[in-house]
Amino acid sequence: MSRTPEDIQDELLVLQCQEGDGESLKMLIARWQPRFGRLAWRWTADREAMRDVTQEAWLAIVRGLRRLDDPARFRSWAYRIVRYKCADWTRRRVLQRKVAKELREAARLEADETSSENNSANEVTLLRDAMAKLPSDQRVILSLHYLDEMGLAEIARVLDVPVGTVKSRLFHARHQLKQTLERMES
Repeated sequence: MSRTPEDIQDELLVLQCQEGDGESLKMLIARWQPRFGRLAWRWTADREAMRDVTQEAWLAIVRGLRRLDDPARFRSWAYRIVRYKCADWTRRRVLQRKVAKELREAARLEADETSSENNSANEVTLLRDAMAKLPSDQRVILSLHYLDEMGLAEIARVLDVPVGTVKSRLFHARHQLKQTLERMES
């Protein structure tokens, strides 16, 4: 297989990055970010996931770049990292769906018990219906926090994301739930 000028430029950038050249890293990212984004998009079909996956991949690439023995293998090595990060995202997504299903069932059972014990059945039903309209990732994070009474750090471990991501997702989920409830009450 013959090497193109682009291949040679990538090899040079990798070598310079391995020596700690920040500008070369910026150039490498600029050259490869769109390609990694397309690959992540194909795997996830989710814009937020695409951004998260490519960011996680770049962190792994930057951490492992010094250990890359053959700069000519950068392309396949980096694509493999992106693919692994996409697979990780897919596994987390499947787990989230499973947990969400279990939480919906637990919430339904809890709501049934609660509604039979007091006169707030309408509020519980309204809240359950609003939760059902949220995307699964928002239902999961709200359920983990409020139904299972997990703290941010524990949720981060369960979802395998940083605590800051949990905070952000919880904020957005609360906001979305509030808007959904307001629409349903009008």
